[in-house]
Amino acid sequence: MAGTKVGMAVWGAQVRSAILPFATLALVGLMVVPVPAAVLDIGFVANIMISLAVLMVALNAAKPLDFSSFPTVLLFATLLRLALGVASARVVLVDGHKGEAAAGHVIEAFGSFLIGGDYVVGIFVFAIIMIINLVVITKGAGRVSEVSARFTLDAMPGKQMAIDADLNAGLLTPEEAKTRRQDVATEADFYGSMDGSSKFVKGDAVAGVLILAVNVLGGLTLGVVSHGLSIGEAAHTYILLAIGDALVAQVPALLLSIAAASIVTRVSSPFDLSGQITSQFGSPRAWVPVAAILGVLGLMPGMPHLVILPAAAAAGFLAWRLHRPAAAEPDTAEAEAKTAAPAMIGWDEVSDGAALSLELGYALIGMVDERKGAPLMARITGIRRQLSRELGFVVPMVRVRDNLALEPNGYRISVAGVIVGEDQCWPDDLLALDSGYLEGAVEGRAAKDPSFGLDAVWISPARRNDAVIAGYTVVDPPTVIATHLNQLIMSNAADLFGMDEAQCLLDALKESAPQLVANLVPAPLSLASMAALCRGLLAEGVALKDFRRIAAAMADAAREENDPAGLIEAVRQRVGAIIIQQIVPVRMPLPVITLDAGLESLLAQAIRNGPGASHPFEPALANRIVAAVGQAAGPLIGEARRFAVVTSPIARRALARLLRPHLADAPVLSFLEIPDGKPVEVVAVVGGAPQAMVTAKPEMAL
Repeated sequence: MAGTKVGMAVWGAQVRSAILPFATLALVGLMVVPVPAAVLDIGFVANIMISLAVLMVALNAAKPLDFSSFPTVLLFATLLRLALGVASARVVLVDGHKGEAAAGHVIEAFGSFLIGGDYVVGIFVFAIIMIINLVVITKGAGRVSEVSARFTLDAMPGKQMAIDADLNAGLLTPEEAKTRRQDVATEADFYGSMDGSSKFVKGDAVAGVLILAVNVLGGLTLGVVSHGLSIGEAAHTYILLAIGDALVAQVPALLLSIAAASIVTRVSSPFDLSGQITSQFGSPRAWVPVAAILGVLGLMPGMPHLVILPAAAAAGFLAWRLHRPAAAEPDTAEAEAKTAAPAMIGWDEVSDGAALSLELGYALIGMVDERKGAPLMARITGIRRQLSRELGFVVPMVRVRDNLALEPNGYRISVAGVIVGEDQCWPDDLLALDSGYLEGAVEGRAAKDPSFGLDAVWISPARRNDAVIAGYTVVDPPTVIATHLNQLIMSNAADLFGMDEAQCLLDALKESAPQLVANLVPAPLSLASMAALCRGLLAEGVALKDFRRIAAAMADAAREENDPAGLIEAVRQRVGAIIIQQIVPVRMPLPVITLDAGLESLLAQAIRNGPGASHPFEPALANRIVAAVGQAAGPLIGEARRFAVVTSPIARRALARLLRPHLADAPVLSFLEIPDGKPVEVVAVVGGAPQAMVTAKPEMAL
């Protein structure tokens, strides 16, 4: 049964795709092959029906792109009308001498009923319709199409740049940006096609005049020469048929011209054309002057009072009806709000779905104001792009909003709903950071750098040069907030990574290494386990930039280790080269601080005695280790040198957890994570004796 439905669907799709080519061939055949009058009647009625349908679709479109196929539809509708014109001209010239019904009942009806059988009246009626269609509607629509096409094409680069800017600012997702780019390209193609399609309408009107002239001249000649009719009889018969034929063609042409004009003159709106006009004419202020002016005209002597005064009354009644809902609306809305507010609670009131948020006091709003260039937004965009490259996954956009509960110059940064940092910033001042090599002092508001805790001073812009000469590093307020945000995102990257990001990494990897992905998820790791493993690596400071190698390490480690903590350690040992290159360049030796063998043994024994404990070391020993490592790392930190603390694999995780609150930028490695060929410089050895906890040992080792 399912196979039958699929087969029927495929057959239906093939039939639909074949309709248009066969219809085009049929139109060409209609121009060449003689057809009876009954077929012409069906074609004329179909032509009128199609024209009405096109007009209705054009009037109901909310924006021009809602009817993007209009240029092509207009082409085929014009082709149908020309084919019918050629076929009807053949019938009129061949069988016109037989009477008014020789060319079909539709032409007879238009020639007899609409113009009363008087061909002179018909000529004037046709001329008026042609003037309206050709001179007014078609010419105006063509000019609007030409201008719209030129303006749309000129604005296309700016629209593309605006989309790129919104994408970089995090206001759009890549999918939304792709959709908007497609809309811009479609809009340019549409208006370009409409500019050319307007020539079809104009050419159709000109063709109608020429076909009428051919029918009249050919009919008079054939009637007199071939069929022996008098000039009057030939004129009455053939001209009446020619006028009927022309009117049958021009009425649908007029409908299509109106449809084309309504499409190209539309402005994008959530309403269709009738709704848009109704909403804009729905103001009582527009109808009160109309009623007043008509009332004054109706009271003037000599005016048709019985016509103008009822119109004035109708305009006044309409203004009154439009004014009543507007006056009653506030009370109704207020009553509805009072009754519905206690019960109506939206999901947006329950939680905030933003993974990253930056709240600003009202004095800092100017840094995100587009009228002032929004300097903070530009820096946030650069931060997101740079961190996404470094971390290996797309950092979510930062939701920036004001918070009146904060101090005027305060700001607050939240990651995954948790406040991770807050401070104050003065938007009209500059922050002068103490570089450690000052040759003077500068007056200002004493502060601490929110990112690194350095001593700093908020100074006025006029003191910038004095601060630079004194040795300060001067940064502007947007850079202060952006740097703080950068540091907090980097240190809390694990909280930004979830199963959606894990799936995106797998989807991207599947294009280049499909077998690797197939052997990683769902076995031996589920998507949730893989996401948790990635979060653990990010928390340990391991970026996911080289995800192919990390995924291969995960697949290997997962076949040997089931414990989550052990799995992280196993992956770290396999990607040690990636960890090392984040600390020092490939040609530089790795500065390390190691532990004395006795201390290593003591730590290992403590971990064996408390397996699974978060802090297995006794407090006194832990404090001495922290103090000793801090003392050994002090000179390196002062020189801004990157280094690592190296210990045994069994103690690495516990030691890293112990040192992270005190030395967040100092990675803790195990011996197995250092590649065999990497040169190592042992800068200090932390020993077990309290009186000599640190021993300098500046030697090189491999």
